Amino acid sequence: MHSNKSPLLLLCLLAVSLLLSCHRAVRPDMVYNDKDTSDSTDNQEWLPGRDYGRNFNFLVNSDTLWLTPQLPEEALADVPIDSFQVDRNSIVAVVDFRILSADSIDSVWVQVVCDNELIGWTHEQTLLDQVSPDDPISLFIDFFSDTHRKIVTILLLIILAIYILRNVSRQETFLVHFKDINSFYPTLLTITVATAATVYATIQHFAPHMWHYYYFHPSLNPFTQPLLLACFLFLFWLMIVVTIAATDDVLRLLVPSTALLYLAGLLAVCALCYIVFSLTTLIWIGYPLLVVYITFALKRYFLHNRTHYICGHCGYRIKQKGRCPHCNALNE
Repeated sequence: MHSNKSPLLLLCLLAVSLLLSCHRAVRPDMVYNDKDTSDSTDNQEWLPGRDYGRNFNFLVNSDTLWLTPQLPEEALADVPIDSFQVDRNSIVAVVDFRILSADSIDSVWVQVVCDNELIGWTHEQTLLDQVSPDDPISLFIDFFSDTHRKIVTILLLIILAIYILRNVSRQETFLVHFKDINSFYPTLLTITVATAATVYATIQHFAPHMWHYYYFHPSLNPFTQPLLLACFLFLFWLMIVVTIAATDDVLRLLVPSTALLYLAGLLAVCALCYIVFSLTTLIWIGYPLLVVYITFALKRYFLHNRTHYICGHCGYRIKQKGRCPHCNALNE
């Protein structure tokens, strides 16, 4: 196994994770509240119409979260109030809440306790805009859903795709679906990404409350989730396994420099699949388009890239009889 495999493998896994990144859903009016689906909620008292409750932990992800130690009624009465700040990466836990219908800004106030034992109040939407659930999966979703990161990532992937296509047009490199290697895993990876994007868009379109609940109570176990989420998580795990297999085959079949360029092209194709199917599914075109794409991908591999023979001299896989491109032996 080549010594440069680990960096390339990490790069590929990071890319797949990036493609699966999903936007943050913190709309309080979208409620799932199926308490039986998560053991993490057993010690929490649920807030009405919310997917979090008392004792729920948040991580501050803004530069500063301002809280007031005084009651919300005092703030509405124009009484001078004090405030204190909570710094980024601090942990806060929900203590109480109040509903003040007279508040024109936000009728729901939430009281939280900080890790330094200070207690304060703030509007619910202000809180949710500046915190994330204190769970690695929720933090992962927030990190990769940042708008600026999405814009930069899309621009970089477009530039990368143009560069790859330019090299392919000059017959200088390999690319999945077009000038592919003798491995089915890259094709399977693109199909998996396209299917996962379609399932994710389906969740967003038909069951946004399901994703909202999952954001507050995430899990990587597909067997504890509703059907759509279970399918999405199954595809996530499948992508990880296929990515490892595809990377291993690429490094085995190509020299390191060509392998790196092929993996970059594979990343570009996966990114394109994610963008196209996550958008077109929202307008129903994605479903027939997915069938067309899977048919195209399978046809391209089995008719044009799959090898049917093995060189009798060196064991190298070849597409047709004749001279072996690897050892130049004649196969009849």
